[in-house]
Amino acid sequence: MFYKANYIILEDKVLENYYMEVENGKIKSFSKEEPEEFEDLGEIIAPGLVDTHIHGYHGEDIMNAKKGALEVISKGILEMGVTSFLPTTLTDSTEKLNEACRVVGEEYKDVSGAKVRGIFLEGPFFTEKYKGAQNEKYMSDPDIDKLRKWKELSDGLVNKIAIAPEREGVADFIHKANAMGVAVALGHSDASYEDAMSAVNEGANIFVHTYNGMSGLHHRNPGMVGAAMNSNAISELICDGHHVNPASANILMNAKGRDKIALITDCMSAGGMADGDYKLGEFDVIVENGTARLKEGGNLAGSILKLKDAVKNVVDWQIADVFEAIQMASLIPAKSVGIDNVCGKLKVGYDADFIVLDDDLDLKATFIDGEKLFG
Repeated sequence: MFYKANYIILEDKVLENYYMEVENGKIKSFSKEEPEEFEDLGEIIAPGLVDTHIHGYHGEDIMNAKKGALEVISKGILEMGVTSFLPTTLTDSTEKLNEACRVVGEEYKDVSGAKVRGIFLEGPFFTEKYKGAQNEKYMSDPDIDKLRKWKELSDGLVNKIAIAPEREGVADFIHKANAMGVAVALGHSDASYEDAMSAVNEGANIFVHTYNGMSGLHHRNPGMVGAAMNSNAISELICDGHHVNPASANILMNAKGRDKIALITDCMSAGGMADGDYKLGEFDVIVENGTARLKEGGNLAGSILKLKDAVKNVVDWQIADVFEAIQMASLIPAKSVGIDNVCGKLKVGYDADFIVLDDDLDLKATFIDGEKLFG
């Protein structure tokens, strides 16, 4: 099957008026030659988006470890333009994290929507001051044996974990986690600039939802935000207009370069649902006016952002062009956890997981293995 678009966005260039050939669910070729039969999809064919930080969708939460929930999330996020994702946990008891990892490990091969490309453990090795919507009673110093157990229970899926760099034993933990194929992210932390940079130098390579849940930038104390800006680690960014002011997002992009920014949603179970009352882990959450907030204290509790809207937002805010915005939501997050060998780009030999966007960057369709599953 051949598909045509005015623009096809690759990892390093944009093809104009090309045809993309798909055979047996894989991308076979890109050609300027018009084939006998083809489907004209319109304005833009782009790689399927990759969400490396997403807790839930359509009323389901990874932490509930409920049978069938992964399938609901996998199918639901196709309407976000997401074709690959990392189901994401929260700080909780070891037992609940064990169960969440086990259930994802048992079910990930059978989902029929977006593909599960790993698991992101957001916690529990954080510090209390910037706990956000995470439960401080379960926070502790990094424990490599626990990580090993979670990886084992998940059928080897765990490939990203977030920690606070000021905790005890961080350097040793980073080395051992990296050796297990687990990317180490930094977040929910009051770390000094020095502690954060030291963790990056030891091998941590991601800052979790930059600006949110971390010590801020002060001219005499650059903090975690300063380290995010001044290091070569990839910075996650929630571009819903609520978590981070567009000007602050632009400052971070300019400081690091857009090739070091991973757009993520941090979406919770209320994503794709009506306003109202929800839960995030053990906490009660109220969703209204485009935000999810803890009922007690009013902290932001994840988001209800769709990744396709983050792409559109950064272009509308005039802080990135279309090519940069797409890469920040596909290739860069995939690179951050070492899965860009299977997703995050349109390339010969890769699965034909792609999206179709119109002139206004609104999502028209989502394809998995060359089949239109949304739109």
